[in-house]
Amino acid sequence: MSPKAKTKRTKKAVSKKTTKSKPRSKKSKSPKKFTFLAAAVVVIWLGISGVAGPIFGKLSEVQENDNAAFLPSSAESSKVNAVASEFTSSDAVPVLVVITGDLNKENLAKANDFATTLGSLKIEEGEGKLVSDYLVDGAKPFAIPSQDGEAVLINVEISAKKIVPPLPNGEPALIAIVNTIRDGGKDIEGLQTNVTGAGGILADLFGAFGAIDTTLLLSTLGVVALILIVVYRSPLLWIFPLFSAVIALSLSGAIVYLLAKEEIITLNGQSQGILSVLVIGAATDYGLLLIARYREELHLVQSRFTAMRKAMRGVFEPVVASGATVSVGLLVLLLSELDANRSLGPVGAIGVACAVVTMLSLLPALLVLFGRWIFWPRIPHFDSKDEKLSGIWAKVAKFVDKKTNRAGWITAIVLLALAGYSSQLDASGLSQTETFVGKPDSVVGQEVLGKHFPAGEGNPSYITGPADKTPELLKAITDTPGVGEAYPIPDGPVIAGQPLPNPKIINGQVLISATLENAADSAEAKATVVTLRNNLDAVSVDALVGGFTAVNEDIAEANARDNRIIIPTVLVIIFLILALLLRSILAPLMLISTVVLSFAATLGACQLVFENVFKFPGADTGFPLFAFVFLVALGIDYNIFLMTRVREESKKLGTRAGTLKALTVTGGVITSAGVVLAATFAVLGLLPLVFLAELGFAVAFGVLLDTILVRSILVPALTIGIGKKVWWPSKLAQGKN
Repeated sequence: MSPKAKTKRTKKAVSKKTTKSKPRSKKSKSPKKFTFLAAAVVVIWLGISGVAGPIFGKLSEVQENDNAAFLPSSAESSKVNAVASEFTSSDAVPVLVVITGDLNKENLAKANDFATTLGSLKIEEGEGKLVSDYLVDGAKPFAIPSQDGEAVLINVEISAKKIVPPLPNGEPALIAIVNTIRDGGKDIEGLQTNVTGAGGILADLFGAFGAIDTTLLLSTLGVVALILIVVYRSPLLWIFPLFSAVIALSLSGAIVYLLAKEEIITLNGQSQGILSVLVIGAATDYGLLLIARYREELHLVQSRFTAMRKAMRGVFEPVVASGATVSVGLLVLLLSELDANRSLGPVGAIGVACAVVTMLSLLPALLVLFGRWIFWPRIPHFDSKDEKLSGIWAKVAKFVDKKTNRAGWITAIVLLALAGYSSQLDASGLSQTETFVGKPDSVVGQEVLGKHFPAGEGNPSYITGPADKTPELLKAITDTPGVGEAYPIPDGPVIAGQPLPNPKIINGQVLISATLENAADSAEAKATVVTLRNNLDAVSVDALVGGFTAVNEDIAEANARDNRIIIPTVLVIIFLILALLLRSILAPLMLISTVVLSFAATLGACQLVFENVFKFPGADTGFPLFAFVFLVALGIDYNIFLMTRVREESKKLGTRAGTLKALTVTGGVITSAGVVLAATFAVLGLLPLVFLAELGFAVAFGVLLDTILVRSILVPALTIGIGKKVWWPSKLAQGKN
């Protein structure tokens, strides 16, 4: 071709391009109606936030953290509790004060004085309230020396009903009462004072959950902000998704508060902590996906409104499907027998739904209102080169393309090797003292108590049964290894030095109190309860065992039942959602298989890390279920983001080429989303609770495993290996391979 002809052709192409660009130039001017609509959306959301924000701030006031209240009425311990309430009107929450040291005559007198004056201690936050104002009516704390003469025990019976209203500053009354007793004990010179028992442990537990409103939330926001700044390398862009995520959290928290206040749902501290990280993490993920697609479209069209419309068309389906998968997976927890598990179902689902709605309405409005400059200094210009089609993810796609079988097999072997350790994970449960990462005062006090008194002191087990078999019941109880003293609840006052009154009988039933030799929340105590139940069944099938230890054992049994019911149900529901989304049967089976393998590998990694690095004594009985729900539901998310794009590109390029392009263009954003979600859940480790620390590690590790290995290598390798048949039975299965 001659230079003259070439010049003529070039001018013609430029002229043609310029002609086509003119209409786009007109579109680039912000249409008033779209600007007004976007502004209206932002104003509406700011109004919602103004109402929801203050309500969200009161969320901790509607927490319910009583294990016994989470059990169904059909549980054996629940039946005993119902019967026991007829025998005694006491609603005591025992707070045990253990005093040790040189208990000479002078120091013993100090301990006795502290016991008698304990009720007059003033609660600073209570505006004139005394400890005695919260005692069970008629209860008088008194000192009980141990048999070895090295310790004194004071049983402070706090009324469960009186501590229900919070203090004037909004804080739980129990925490203030226990802290007041602890501060008072420090004034006993020469003696060590520890406050434990159910009340002391609960106070420390409430204190740990109290950090949710401050430490956990601020740390989560800080971590996400830092990651977004690194991802976008922009001083401004990170503000918009994070601001939208905070709005989503305030809205979900307000809805949860109103429902919990009306007792429609139950909220505990565990669910509230997970709600914060789940909403911030999920909302940020959806925001990353939207912004990435919006940026991609800004390279192709002049009008940011057109770019946003195309971006919304591309992300709407996967984001809604992702939100539906996580929400439905969480709602399956409603099948649980435990209110603690059922609580997380609607709480989490509400949070994810609010995240989806917010990020598909508020964030797009903010982005189009502020224009392209918010991406500064990496502003996406019309007709500029899309940097996502080159770089590290293009190299990853090239590697998977050339080494498909090798990449798939190596990844699968690594996952299978980790999964082999999952069977060794000890999820038989944690005692209450083992639930803390460190050693708060209540844990130290429980250890001291076990050295000088029967470890079950202050937390007796209760047995109900036919009154006409009282002697046989007492013999079966006292003959059971691990049980100390046992006596029927008397029908009248107990007078020192006088024989016990006759047993109290109501509706032909007797109530027997038994003190266990081991700590009431220990594995040994739970084993004693199991043996005791078996022994009592030989006396009467109507004999039932309840109390604190029995409640923990019933919770463990309920968790085992939940695993058998909920896990298969979640898998079936997720399969159906994926089948509808991908119009395929084979692809969902492939994706679920990879996520289940990833879950097993994560449990194996947890076993290795919990035992050898963190030195945790084990895992809570509910840990496998919670880990499964989050890892499967959230792990499927990244496969949804990838496979919806694979399907979109496969229609134009064929399955192999479509898979490689989808991996290239989504690699960065999906990995960033995985890092954000992993970081938000890892923040749970800041709370001094073993369960949340373990769950945070499991989800963080599992999400990174999904994004780095499963979604980046294993799923693309399997998709390419299977070829177009992966879309069977849709028409795409007959398309290009």
